[in-house]
Amino acid sequence: MTIAAGDRLPSVTFRQMTDEGIKETTSDELFAGKKAVLFAVPGAFTPTCSDQHLPGYVRALDAFSGKGVDLVACTAVNDAFVLHAWASQNGAAEGIAMLADGNGDFAKAVGLELDARGFGLGVRSKRYAMLIEDGVVTSIEIEDNPGAVEVSDAQSMLSAL
Repeated sequence: MTIAAGDRLPSVTFRQMTDEGIKETTSDELFAGKKAVLFAVPGAFTPTCSDQHLPGYVRALDAFSGKGVDLVACTAVNDAFVLHAWASQNGAAEGIAMLADGNGDFAKAVGLELDARGFGLGVRSKRYAMLIEDGVVTSIEIEDNPGAVEVSDAQSMLSAL
């Protein structure tokens, strides 16, 4: 079942690159007591994700902060090394928490996995964005087409705030 507004995020472990190496963090720890925006991409370094989705959030970081958002995070079914390199290349390393969902556990738990085997990419995450308050989804927008960024972009999430 796909997660919806009003649902609590499932407790899943993400991996993040830190100065000390890879650190495991749960969704409970990340989102408890925070107003957050979480967006998901099918894959780091893929064209739409790199050219549109991530850069839009990088440009909007100050606007999110101005609306009381404590955390802007990105997740993908990629490993922490790849997400760290992608964030560094796109100016996102300092402002966006990059949450590696390497095995797709979070994507499956929220019912938003994407079968991209036909493109040689395996099972990934659908493209979406959600607003979260204290671990509860208050709004979610899911793209019908994984190659489009129409409802999950930063401006749409800013408008939803």
